[in-house]
Amino acid sequence: MSALKGKTVLITGGGTGLGADMARRFADQGARVWVAGRPAATLEAVASGHSEIHAVEADVTDAAAVDAMFDFIDRPDIVIANAGASASAPLARTALGDWQAMIDVNLTGTFLTFRSALRHLKDAPWGRLIAVASTAGLKGYAYVAPYSAAERGVVGLVRALALETAQSGITVNALCPGFLDTEMTDCSIANIVEKTGMTSDKARAALEKNSPQRRLIQPSEVSAAALWLCAQGSEGITGQAISISGGET
Repeated sequence: MSALKGKTVLITGGGTGLGADMARRFADQGARVWVAGRPAATLEAVASGHSEIHAVEADVTDAAAVDAMFDFIDRPDIVIANAGASASAPLARTALGDWQAMIDVNLTGTFLTFRSALRHLKDAPWGRLIAVASTAGLKGYAYVAPYSAAERGVVGLVRALALETAQSGITVNALCPGFLDTEMTDCSIANIVEKTGMTSDKARAALEKNSPQRRLIQPSEVSAAALWLCAQGSEGITGQAISISGGET
């Protein structure tokens, strides 16, 4: 992975879970990494663990804040739109505000991040845009319709941008993991426990059953895929939604 030495990487949602794992792995390969998101304390905690990781606080749903973030770090070579959130409820009991919140952070946040990235990468000979989406955007899940819709939108955005950049040195792809062994899934488990009375272990097992491998996906597996998309030999991989889900269809 010597090709990453000297590259600058921006990872939104970089303070916890998958984003933090990606930050450490890219930094270990010689890249200069910026983790972005909120709150500042979680970002600083990640940055304090590696000399090549730096923090910048930003709200990805705020267009001005996203533009200011890119102006602050100058021009990244690799941009990973990882910031996201999930919530669950039957659609009939989903408030408009809850729907909008899922669209704002998962879809609009990716749009704003990629829009500013492309402006800063204008005429760049090489670049990588990677969205962290979800299998929910490929197949859908019950009780998370707003989240599934937002992630499906991310996949469509990626495919459209890949065509726009096809004749440049920039590729655009989405990574679509199944349920990850991260804090976000811990919140989903807690929500299942609260609403059903199921034990935490049984709730976790219920999520694991979505995968034919009967397990949660590890952040390191998604980070490895992101590293591969930035490695030499990945030039022809663009416009793809890569499922990392143990064979889930």
